[in-house]
Amino acid sequence: MAAQRKAEIEGLLGPTVQALGLELWGTELALSRAGGLLRLYIDHQDRPITLEDCEQVSREVSALLDVHDPITGNYTLEVSSPGLDRPLYGAEQYARFIDSDVRATTALPINGRRRFQGRIVGVEDGQVTLATDTGPVVLAVADIEKAKLVPRFTPQAASRSSRKGKKDE
Repeated sequence: MAAQRKAEIEGLLGPTVQALGLELWGTELALSRAGGLLRLYIDHQDRPITLEDCEQVSREVSALLDVHDPITGNYTLEVSSPGLDRPLYGAEQYARFIDSDVRATTALPINGRRRFQGRIVGVEDGQVTLATDTGPVVLAVADIEKAKLVPRFTPQAASRSSRKGKKDE
């Protein structure tokens, strides 16, 4: 039911976000009796997301949600960039980040495990292949409950502080 509602919301909001020159990267919907949260991740292929992008999407989407009212009860709308540790939702997103590190949690255990971390080495027929420390693992995208990129940070070749006090020879 939640996946169907999420798909309905993405179908409703996606064209509006696209009309603004942005991509609806993904959505998260968490509902409770006390209220809920609808989080939209927006992206742009050629530049970083700005605060103005988030504000513009929030205004346009709020109006659309008010008219169509796909979520009953009170909820908070949050619009943001996916960030460096962006969540991944579909096979096309995994394919876009081949050779990137990812952390994934499956809905049900696979070989006794639900949590996996590795480098995305392939995506085919709705399945993602990860190179992990224990060997390759193949996960069906449909079985992945949550996945996020793990940013790689490379150290600088020589930092200024490590060269203090040394004279050039």
